[in-house]
This record gives sequence, C-alpha cells and structure tokens, in this order.
Amino acid sequence: MRKFLTAALCLATTVTTAGCGASVESSDDAKSSSVSLTNCGRKVTYDKVPKRVVTNDVGITELMFALGLEDRMAGFAMPDDKGDVSGVPWKDGYDKVKWLSKDQLTKENVLDARADLVFAGWNYGFRDDSGFTPEALKKLGIPSYILTESCRNGRTKTSRGLMPPLDALYTDLTNLGKLFGVEKRAATLIADFKKQIADVRAKAPKGAERPKVFLYDSGQDQPFTSGRYAAPEQIISEAGGVNVMHDVADSWTTTGWESVVERDPDVIVICDYGDVSAEQKKKFLLSYAPLRNVSAVKHRRIFVLDYVDLVESPRNPAAIARLGAYLRSTVE
Repeated sequence: MRKFLTAALCLATTVTTAGCGASVESSDDAKSSSVSLTNCGRKVTYDKVPKRVVTNDVGITELMFALGLEDRMAGFAMPDDKGDVSGVPWKDGYDKVKWLSKDQLTKENVLDARADLVFAGWNYGFRDDSGFTPEALKKLGIPSYILTESCRNGRTKTSRGLMPPLDALYTDLTNLGKLFGVEKRAATLIADFKKQIADVRAKAPKGAERPKVFLYDSGQDQPFTSGRYAAPEQIISEAGGVNVMHDVADSWTTTGWESVVERDPDVIVICDYGDVSAEQKKKFLLSYAPLRNVSAVKHRRIFVLDYVDLVESPRNPAAIARLGAYLRSTVE
C-alpha cells in the first residue's frame, strides 16, 4: 500500500484506549534503561526510551495513539486524504501531535523534528529508491522500528510478511509496550482485540459456507491485492471468509485478472483510499468485461472498507466485525 485514507469512527468497538476513556498507566513511567526487542527477526537494542518518535502512515500512527503514547511523539506523516478524524477514538492524539508532512517521511523532516526513533515500514515510509531506510537513518544516529506486517521475508527481494497479520499486530503492540514501559496497556488492548475477534469467529460461517473473498485495492490493467501476510488475510478469515489469494506468500502485491476469474470470489472487498473513490472502483469492477461471470460481480456482492481498516492498525478488530456481519448476510 502506498497511500493512506479514511479514518472511520469508533464504531461501537470495545477497544481499551486512552481515547475511549480507559484507565491506563502513564507513559511517563517508562523505563530509562536499555530495551532489547526482536523486530523483523533481528534483535534490536534501544539505549533509551524514545521521547521524540516520528511515524509514517495512519495505521502506524494510531498504534502509538492506541497505547497512549502521543506524549512520546514529535510528529507524523500522512497525506491529507486520510478523512475526518474528529470522531475517532484517538482524536486527542491527532490534536496533540504535529502533522509533519502530507507525503511520506524524508530524512529532512525527521531531522527537523529532532526524532530519536522512526516508526515506519517497508512501503510504509521506508523505501530503497529514495534512500529512506533504517540503515540510512542509523548512519544519522536515529534508530528505527519496522512495522511487523511489512518485514521482508527473503522469498524475493521485496516480498513482505513473516507471520499471520494479527500476530504482527500483537507483536508490535507487545514490543511497543515493552519499549515504552506500558506493558499492561498493551496487554489489555491485545486481550480486548482477541475477545472482539473471538465473538465474530463464533458467529462466522463454517466449512463450505465460507464465502470466497477477493480484496481489491486498485489497478485496472492488473489488480493490486493482498496475499496471506497482509492484514486483509485474517480480516477476511476471522470474519468468516476465505481469501482467494491465500496462496500468495507476500503481503500487498499485484496479481492478474485471470487469477481472479479462475478463483471466482463470492464477495469483493474494496479498499477505499486515494484519488479513485470506492464508488468509481465499484463501477469499474461491475463493468469490466472479463469479470462479468464472476459470482461477486453477477450478484453485486461488493463491500467497502477503509484503508486504515485494512493495513495493520488498531482498527482491524472493528473491520473484522463489520465484514463478518456482511458475510453472514450473504449466506443467510
């Protein structure tokens, strides 16, 4: 994913966050000694607790907000197509933390912010073509933390994903909790998320009734979609569906329309973000001749989720609940 979008409302989630009125320990209690973590399969040691974190992307930024760590942030970067955040659980974080850039992070705005940690991911800020990498930042004396969903897995030069997506979410919350001394807060969030998801799973279709689902991000010549290591994989499976691109050992990637036709999804989920609206994407899918015999198109079973729902973020459990309700309606 390369752009960011629409932050949805709290949507009756039971997420335990400072923004939703939870009682949590203060990040001022964070430990001052060095902390060692495993990040993307490597042991990383941070000599001190960061006080001026800079983040890239809405999902990454809201991981910090969900843990109540806005007081440890110097700013965030994301385009201004992120939508209305006035009603989100983490509104206070957006009010308090400086918006550094309406594009992706650069070395210049990281240095200007006097950052002591950059929290980003591969294709979520870190990119080889511009030289904005953890290695480049290390040369400047600035440590990094890489979003676990985006970790490169070595299958190809750029393929990403080391573990199931929700495990990646829980890993990052656990690591951030340890780094900033808010382990109890992280554990509470994880427990609440798991309960929300278990409630949806208990009502989900079983066996052959599970609808086949294709995630459509963008692209007309070739669709950009999700393999088994991006968040949609478990958003779909926990909601009661089957990701038709489960066999693709990558996170966000390009496939061919012939693969979509062959796998004949019952439902298409649109990722809503960027310059092309969800309605425009829907019109394209419904009018694209090669898809005319695909079940989801024939029956007009197209569901929309926001970008922030579909990348690793604290919005994932609520997205599972909404998609789960829709998938149940298709099999009733």
